Formats: sequence, C-alpha cells, structure tokens
Amino acid sequence: MTSTSMPSGLARFNALEEHAAFAALHEVCAATAWATTLLAARPYATAEDLYAAGDAATAGLSAADLGEAMAGHPPIGRPKPGDPASAREQSGMEGTTKELKAEMLELNLAYQDRFGHVFLICATGLTGEQMRDALKERIGNAPEQEREIVRAELGRINRIRLARLVEEDA
Repeated sequence: MTSTSMPSGLARFNALEEHAAFAALHEVCAATAWATTLLAARPYATAEDLYAAGDAATAGLSAADLGEAMAGHPPIGRPKPGDPASAREQSGMEGTTKELKAEMLELNLAYQDRFGHVFLICATGLTGEQMRDALKERIGNAPEQEREIVRAELGRINRIRLARLVEEDA
C-alpha cells in the first residue's frame, strides 16, 4: 500500500452515516465529548490522523468526561459479558488462579473506594500478575497523579481500539 492510498477500513469509517460513526466511536471510548470531537473532524486522510485526533481528544477530556470514559470499562478480571473486545483485552486474566482472581477483586474494590472509579489499565498483552502488580503500585498514588496515569492508559486503550475499528478486514 502506498502512503497516498487510504486503508479500506478507514474509508469505510469515513463513509459511515453520522449516527453509525458516533456509535462506533462510542464503543472505542464511552466519553461523549471524545466521540463528538473525533466525529466532527471526519473525514480522516490517514489512520495516523485519526489516532492523533484521538490522542488530542483524550488529552482534552475534563474530569467529568474522564469519569464517563472510565464508566464504560468493566473492572479487571470481570470483562463485560457478551463483549468479545472486553474479553480479548482482559485475556491475561484467563487461566489465572482462584487466589489471583480473588486478590484482584479485593484490590479493585479498594482502588474503587480510594479513587471513586474502576482501575483502568491497558490490559492488552499483560498477564494477570502484571495487572495485579500495577494495581498494587498505583493504589498508593495521589488522586491527581492517578488521574493522569488513567488518562494515559485510556489513550493507549483508545489507540488500540481505533486501530481495530479501521482495520482493512472489518
């Protein structure tokens, strides 16, 4: 593929009716402001343009928008039932011990009590132990520090999901 040709998945996304494109973006990130920002900038010439717009929109989310985005993510160890993307993203928890699952549940609840939202991590490619260790490390963060880590993790998740959205064989 040359740099001047558009991946067919991106062309398909650009051509979606507004409501369908919004729904697709909302599946990537549950923050309405994020999806609306990306929708307003269509069409995208390249996937990199889309990713850059996603990064900028993530960076610009207010605290309330960030909360809305996080509300769309299930806790680690409990993927959204019937959602293959959620299961795929959390596949590092598959086959872990009952003890690790119980520990993650306990840590998730403690984190939620401390910060008021789910523990958000880009779980793609991580083992259950790596996610647990990150949770243990981050639970001691100051709320302001943790909010920026969450924003960075959300950005990584959004990029992966956007890439999946515009894959050629959709």
